[in-house]
Amino acid sequence: MEYASGGSGSPGDYHDGGSDSQRRKKRYHRHTANQIQRLESLFKDCPHPDEKQRLQLSRELGLAPRQIKFWFQNRRTQMKAQHERADNCALRAENDKIRCENIAIREALKNVICPNCGGPPHNDDSYFDEQKLRLENAHLKEELDRMSSIAAKYIGRPISQLPPVQPLHMSSLDLSMGSYGGHGLAGVGAPSLDLDLLPGSSSTMANMPYQPAGFSEMEKSLMSDIASSAMEEMMRLLQTNDPLWIKSSAAADGKDVLNYDAYDRMFPKNSSRLKNPNVRVEASRDSGVVIMNGLTLVDMFMDPNKWMEIFPTIVTVARTMEVISPGMMGTHSGSLQLMYEESQVLSPLVPTREFYFLRYCQQIEQGLWAIVNVSYDFPHDNQFTPQFRSHRLPSGCFIQDMPNGYSKVTWLEHVEIEDKTPVNRLYRNVIYSGLAFGAQRWLTTLQRMCERLACLMVSGNFTRDLGGVIPSPEGKRSMMKLAQRMVTNFCASVSASASHQWTTLSGLNEIGVRVTVRKSTDPGQPNGVVLSAATTIWLPVPPQTVFNFFKDERKRSQWDVLSNGNAVQEVAHIANGSHPGNCISVLRAFNTSQNNMLILQESCVDSSGSIVVFCPVDLPAINIAMSGEDPSYIPLLPSGFTITPDGNTDQGGGGGDGASTSSNTNTRSGGGSLITVAFQILVSSLPSSKLNMDSVATVNSLIGDTVQHIKAALNCPSS
Repeated sequence: MEYASGGSGSPGDYHDGGSDSQRRKKRYHRHTANQIQRLESLFKDCPHPDEKQRLQLSRELGLAPRQIKFWFQNRRTQMKAQHERADNCALRAENDKIRCENIAIREALKNVICPNCGGPPHNDDSYFDEQKLRLENAHLKEELDRMSSIAAKYIGRPISQLPPVQPLHMSSLDLSMGSYGGHGLAGVGAPSLDLDLLPGSSSTMANMPYQPAGFSEMEKSLMSDIASSAMEEMMRLLQTNDPLWIKSSAAADGKDVLNYDAYDRMFPKNSSRLKNPNVRVEASRDSGVVIMNGLTLVDMFMDPNKWMEIFPTIVTVARTMEVISPGMMGTHSGSLQLMYEESQVLSPLVPTREFYFLRYCQQIEQGLWAIVNVSYDFPHDNQFTPQFRSHRLPSGCFIQDMPNGYSKVTWLEHVEIEDKTPVNRLYRNVIYSGLAFGAQRWLTTLQRMCERLACLMVSGNFTRDLGGVIPSPEGKRSMMKLAQRMVTNFCASVSASASHQWTTLSGLNEIGVRVTVRKSTDPGQPNGVVLSAATTIWLPVPPQTVFNFFKDERKRSQWDVLSNGNAVQEVAHIANGSHPGNCISVLRAFNTSQNNMLILQESCVDSSGSIVVFCPVDLPAINIAMSGEDPSYIPLLPSGFTITPDGNTDQGGGGGDGASTSSNTNTRSGGGSLITVAFQILVSSLPSSKLNMDSVATVNSLIGDTVQHIKAALNCPSS
């Protein structure tokens, strides 16, 4: 790529990537003083020359029209940045002036003389306290009126007329059994439970604990300052190696590790670790090539719905709470959003991490974008107290365009975590090593999902056909969308969000089976009462071996207790990426009475772990998807497995990111797998029905039998 502005560098200057031979291939051009003077003279009169003017300049100055075009683009960007800096300085000066006036007023009020007695006022801050109480009282009255109107709408009478509610002292599946939590399933056949009493019974899991009503211009200005400072810090962290980043002492991974002493000296105001010894800091950095151009990645990252679609295994909830700045000239450059997000590990044993953060996007130069995320603390932060305090220090990524539609992405994750309760022992190594929420997991997931999107756009057919019908490209895309919705639904079903509460059953192992129940009324899900159950076990088997076991349809009868030992055959197959384990399959069971029932399955694998998700779908629904029709209303209730490396440093990293990784992972010793087994069962097709203990006993037995089958097939101890 050729850069025409005088003294301008290539995007590679912002990162150390690229070999010496690649640098030598890049061509640079320095304009002469006469050329710059002529260009500057025209720029003052006409910052946007048309094609005719550019051609005339090209002949006069001996430059290509493309160089003229790039020079004016770069000059306009430079002028815009100068104006923004000038406006910033003016706003800061005005802010300082107002702050000084405020301090002067406060000092003057301290010397107020009481006109009645001639003495000092009774309380220096009484005026401010009274005003604060008045504002808070008005706010509470507005909230009461709002809740009363909601109650009147849905209940039929205002909240003031409702009887006082007695507090409930029961867990999400306390079925009036008494001994349910400690003595197993002793109460099968106990009376059913009114589902309305269950926390988290709604199908909507995206309940934000704190939703501000709006922001003043002063608050938005403060957010802009915070985002700009965060962008500067993130760029320094991404571009600087030693002394900020050092190589990990573990020879197996060689990851970049943040030098906290150097960081504290460079950014002393940001580290809560120095103030609170209970705060744990996680910092990681990684880079890689992605099959997606930069503009498309930026568009996906700035859209919360696309953000959830590209990270279905990590992001369980994402919402834009407020658009502070929409960006400049119809682009995302300069866009600033206040967002809410819950990120997860695919197990009910690990609570989700909640973040209220600012996302700021900026185009650094042609072909290079930067996106930064930084937590925003609300003034009324004490109104909600999440179980796990999560604070995101400046984090984000560089996105640099490469030839042929590829991008180089450099990712930074930097968070402070204050654990209110101890991390579950099974996931302690996974969390503390950074495998759970680190940059490597975000980047490998992005690479895998971009490969999936690339396969979605390729007009190839299935490797096998169903019933002799060769699906069209539209049918392939429809099947891939159906499978993606299945995976997203499964990931949400094992979420440990605060709005998705779990109750632990005893009897299977020391972890126990965890269950939750909800009403399902969303399109694309069976209507009625859905019972979700999951457990996590540790096996002394490498993750790739476990993944291959679940993926092999010839071994399915060894673990699938619902198939009653019947063999299955793959009748349709769609590749989702370069790794053979990333694919969508349609399976048919032999020797069953339900010949019209098929199994839709998707498997995903990368270096951070793998999942195998499956769901029974009848033959007419599969034919609808294969014909290219909209699959949004095909009901899905998926179950499946998640497989994660256990975090031991002496093992290979999970499933791998290429076909060659399979053999390497299987030969490494030490380190095992964390496997989450999750099932969803439609208890009743009537949303108003009640849950009985027979359903709980059934799903508990189902998971217990499945776990025992898996251990037996992989030659693991049954205890």
